[in-house]
Amino acid sequence: MKNGIIILFLSMGVGVFSQSPWTQEKNKFYTQLSFNTIPNYSTIFGSPDYDVPGEISDQTIQLYGEYGFSDQTSIVINAPLKLISFNDFSTTALGNIAVGVKQRFYQKDWILSGQFNVEANTSVYDSDSGIRTGYDAFTFTPLFLMGRSFGKTYVQSFIGADLRTNDYSSNVKIGGEIGHKITKRIWLIGFIDVVKSLENGNIVLPLENTATGLYVNDQEYGAFGFKGIVEITEKFGATVGFGGAFFGNNVPKQASLNIGIYTTF
Repeated sequence: MKNGIIILFLSMGVGVFSQSPWTQEKNKFYTQLSFNTIPNYSTIFGSPDYDVPGEISDQTIQLYGEYGFSDQTSIVINAPLKLISFNDFSTTALGNIAVGVKQRFYQKDWILSGQFNVEANTSVYDSDSGIRTGYDAFTFTPLFLMGRSFGKTYVQSFIGADLRTNDYSSNVKIGGEIGHKITKRIWLIGFIDVVKSLENGNIVLPLENTATGLYVNDQEYGAFGFKGIVEITEKFGATVGFGGAFFGNNVPKQASLNIGIYTTF
């Protein structure tokens, strides 16, 4: 379904992993290269909020890919390269690389799918600065996804969990978005994502790491924002997104900006 494929593109403007129920057609590829920045922040959400001893800039270059193994099954991969600076220190290294499988179970008016992602412990930690580029753990993420297209408008939602090893807390997550095609080639999307820690882990991280708040335990947030896409051609386009938070814990108190380009083949 062509509308479904377009909607899949829209779901990737902001965020680490696609959370759309639509799958790729058999033997079709979707790829996106994006850049996300959380610039120049020094305050972390908490109870109460707290300051880091300096200023952090957290940037990510991310390559996302999805392949249609069949019309009902897609293979997904996400590879982030982190560029993090903290005062006079800077680190460029991989974050947590993730792979997953998405399976469509039902398709009539509504699309119902399941997805299972595995996020590898491929990040690095710098003990001098406290900079960490990802969780020091493996993460297993089961998701239930649903969505529907209404011509020029679509809705989609998800519910799931992040189950982490190495005594990190796991979390539950829920979210959704609504998008509308406002011109022949431009879509506008609003989204909301909520992550809540189960507080069931007791990992002891170095003090230098907890001081920066980078990939520490019990991170949670309620995020909202807007995304857009420009369909330059049928197979190539650009995305942009802006996100903020209405609550959080152990995450930056700063908005994020995302831009990207995508292609299909």
